[in-house]
Amino acid sequence: MALPTTDEDAGVLRFITAGSVDDGKSTLIGRLLFDSKGLLRDQVAAISKSRAGSNEEAEIDLALVTDGLESEREQGITIDVAYRYFATPRRSFIIADAPGHEQYTRNMVTAASNAEAAVILIDASRLAGKGLKAQTRRHATIAKLMGLKVIVAVNKMDLTGWSRAVFEEIRDNFARVARTLGIEDPIYVPIAAKHGDNVARRTPHTPWYDGPPLLEILETLDATRRNDGVFRLPVQRVIRMPDGARAYAGRIASGDVAVGQEITVLPSGQTAVVEAIRTFDGAFADAAEGQSVGVVLDRDVDVSRGDTLASAEARTTRALVADLCWLDEEPWEKGRRYLLKQGSRTTQALIDGIVFVREMTELAEVGEASGLKLNDIASVKVKLRDPILADTYAERPATGAFVLIDAASNQTAAAGMIREAA
Repeated sequence: MALPTTDEDAGVLRFITAGSVDDGKSTLIGRLLFDSKGLLRDQVAAISKSRAGSNEEAEIDLALVTDGLESEREQGITIDVAYRYFATPRRSFIIADAPGHEQYTRNMVTAASNAEAAVILIDASRLAGKGLKAQTRRHATIAKLMGLKVIVAVNKMDLTGWSRAVFEEIRDNFARVARTLGIEDPIYVPIAAKHGDNVARRTPHTPWYDGPPLLEILETLDATRRNDGVFRLPVQRVIRMPDGARAYAGRIASGDVAVGQEITVLPSGQTAVVEAIRTFDGAFADAAEGQSVGVVLDRDVDVSRGDTLASAEARTTRALVADLCWLDEEPWEKGRRYLLKQGSRTTQALIDGIVFVREMTELAEVGEASGLKLNDIASVKVKLRDPILADTYAERPATGAFVLIDAASNQTAAAGMIREAA
């Protein structure tokens, strides 16, 4: 994959680290922060004196930068998602360290929902001649479902003697997974996160690798989400302004809006013209994706929380095909109704059938599956009591995603991405 070369500020990149247990995700983040001067002196001192790093002769355990829970440090695994922030002269970064253990896959899904790229780590010392682990394939599948750019960091290469053959074997194994899933142009880099080789600086140990170090890849990665300018604002609340006008408040999920623009209120289908756009900082002529605003319309229409202000072409649906990541320890029961939440809108939903469940050994699509259990990834048909936006996840991730909630336990049952709408 060709990387852009620019010295201009590339903005903010949100990415996750993923992979199996002990592949080195937390250590990699610690190394990135340490080498980019993203750690304060007192932070370095704290992890140096921690229980896990109490041996003064030992190297600093960089994994402790993100493993903040006592149980994480005691067990040597990541349980919760840890977010860290750092910057270089070229870019700012928000990193999510996702747990590797299968039990905490739901946390990885949560982290991926707010990311633009995924760094999938693979422990070269344990996989040589053995193939990829199921959890690595699962994380690759989730990255694909959520439209993330994928970087494969083949870690602990120092433990293989920096073997080019081992690196190429793992690269070829992942390339087969990428072709099966449809992941476009994954980037591969051999690293040793513990020592910093090919992380922020190139190492002399890989004369056979002619690519940039990982940090440079992240600095120059084009991970821009598709934004076609189509306006969507899920209404969070209706505010009565001091002058008596009603402002429909929320955060613009996609596109932009301007005074004088005609919009549609969904699901009712009523139309109106934007009369004013108001914020705590005053009135504006226009507003764009990511801004929280109050929109005043030129006439009274029936709008309430859960409705959406949208461009005129928007449509709704009561039936859809979606990809699901099942997150609940309680398996799906046929005929059981769930609550579907899309933005600020909630309605009852029924999984009307399973198209297929993704098997994690060969990544085959198992069409005769009869159930869904924790960590299953599947394509399903869903019927709804009330209409929701018919946006697909590929078009507009902010409004093409939803969650299913078990009404009895109030647990999040699944994360969903709309693929087709009837």
